[in-house]
Amino acid sequence: MILMANNRLQERFAAAAAAVREAELLVITSGAGMGVDSGLPDFRGDRGFWNAYPPYERLGISFVEAANPAHFERDPAFGWGFYGHRTNLYRATVPHAGFGILKGWIDRFALPWFAATSNVDGQFQKAGFAADRILEVHGSIHHLQCTGPCCGTIWDNDEEVPVDPATMRAGHLPRCPRCGAVARPNILMFGDWSWLPDRTRRQERRFDEFVTDHRGQRLVVVELGAGTAIPTIRHLGEQLGRHGTLIRINPREAQVPSPYISLPCGAREGLAGIEAML
Repeated sequence: MILMANNRLQERFAAAAAAVREAELLVITSGAGMGVDSGLPDFRGDRGFWNAYPPYERLGISFVEAANPAHFERDPAFGWGFYGHRTNLYRATVPHAGFGILKGWIDRFALPWFAATSNVDGQFQKAGFAADRILEVHGSIHHLQCTGPCCGTIWDNDEEVPVDPATMRAGHLPRCPRCGAVARPNILMFGDWSWLPDRTRRQERRFDEFVTDHRGQRLVVVELGAGTAIPTIRHLGEQLGRHGTLIRINPREAQVPSPYISLPCGAREGLAGIEAML
């Protein structure tokens, strides 16, 4: 039984490799599962979130409640405790080998490409992907805005925010350079009415122009670790896949409409399996 399942997976790796080899255009889409192989938590369910952040379990706070912009107004040290810790974590994280495999395909097959991600961690940029070819649909932790906001300015996050791991409270509060109010990450949070979308909207325009400019070319979409809880990236992949081939790599939610390719494994394993066939 195990041998049969392994043979089926190898057949799917081979089909995915054939699609990549014949591609004229590559779109990479990714969700939280892309970062898991780099050691990042994916916050899958309350238990997954609490395993990553035990202090919030003691407080009875879920990921949705922790990722709420209201904290930056009511108790900014608490709000920055969560986002300061994540900033420090993402800065320290080394992108896994799968990023390099993707870059290798782009170079080897001279593929025009774009990456779209729901992650706010900046790992694609850190892995050497050009910033002007990345769409961050939920914003980026590496950029800040005013909590008000008092203006439409979005600036680089160069702040150092120490966090007490026992209390998850920040020892420093970034400030808006214009009005002096507490700053916040330029991330779309839950129940968020003050997020400034301008940076992401510019990325969306570049992405739309990219897709339009390359219409008619053989497109392969490689989707990595995008779940169904917030299905933005899955919907994008399926929409694009109508004009080409979608390769969905996901260890738990790999189901995919025919004739797309389903690889029930992690991002790094899936990319390495395709690479082995190439």
